[in-house]
Amino acid sequence: MTQVVEVGRLLLGTLVLRPYVFGFLALHLAGASGLLGWRRSLGFTGITWAVALAAEHSSIRTGFPFGWYYYLPQTADRELWVGGVPFFDSLSFSFLMVASYGLAWVLLSGASHAGPQATGPAHWPRPRRGRHLGLAAVLMLLIDVVIDPVALRGGRWFLGQIYGYPEPGVYFGVPVANFVGWGVVGLVATALYQVWERRLEPLGSVTLRGRAALCPVLYFLVALFNLTITAALGEWRLLICSAAWMLPILGWAVAILKGLRVRIWRPRAEGTWA
Repeated sequence: MTQVVEVGRLLLGTLVLRPYVFGFLALHLAGASGLLGWRRSLGFTGITWAVALAAEHSSIRTGFPFGWYYYLPQTADRELWVGGVPFFDSLSFSFLMVASYGLAWVLLSGASHAGPQATGPAHWPRPRRGRHLGLAAVLMLLIDVVIDPVALRGGRWFLGQIYGYPEPGVYFGVPVANFVGWGVVGLVATALYQVWERRLEPLGSVTLRGRAALCPVLYFLVALFNLTITAALGEWRLLICSAAWMLPILGWAVAILKGLRVRIWRPRAEGTWA
């Protein structure tokens, strides 16, 4: 009973210290459940959290898959830690992975959706599983290129200095192995989710009406959050580099949406609309 009370106290402490994480988590649950349904959303979230926790637990002890790094347990008495890893940190992988998966779905199905048989902007056919898996993992890696350099400077903002590397990495202090590790986690988590999902009724397409749009949009919201922090720190070179990683993805998404808009509103014949 004492342990349960202590876990509850530390979990509440995590909520107080990291409200932005739980804000993103709430947006994730709202968006993912609208896009994929509650069962798939909770399954994907749980699978990713477990894979991320195992990966972080391994890395701080063996260096795989993120390379060698260490956590500074300065808040261990104020927030929940699991296996030597801050709970909020491994939890963040969950909403970032599902957002990457949702965005990959939109990016890959957008071209076919805008074709001659398109019936409206809300219907997005399922991409091929292999391509979906690969792009989701790449998007997961790229969002970390924006997140980790500014997180490493957490001592200068409200995150706090929670981790470090034995030796500074080549990309604004972050080793390349860390980014590769995020891609590996994304690949493994999505592959396991796809295997688990085969037990469910096939999901051939999704809609982006209402809260479902929050799932892919969350990817850009997290990027914007980190870009804003980067600007507030006056890290202008990092800001330019981080924005450069995100702009092609944003441009791809905007191009798809513009193409759909043209398709929907282009006159098909006098007095009718496509």
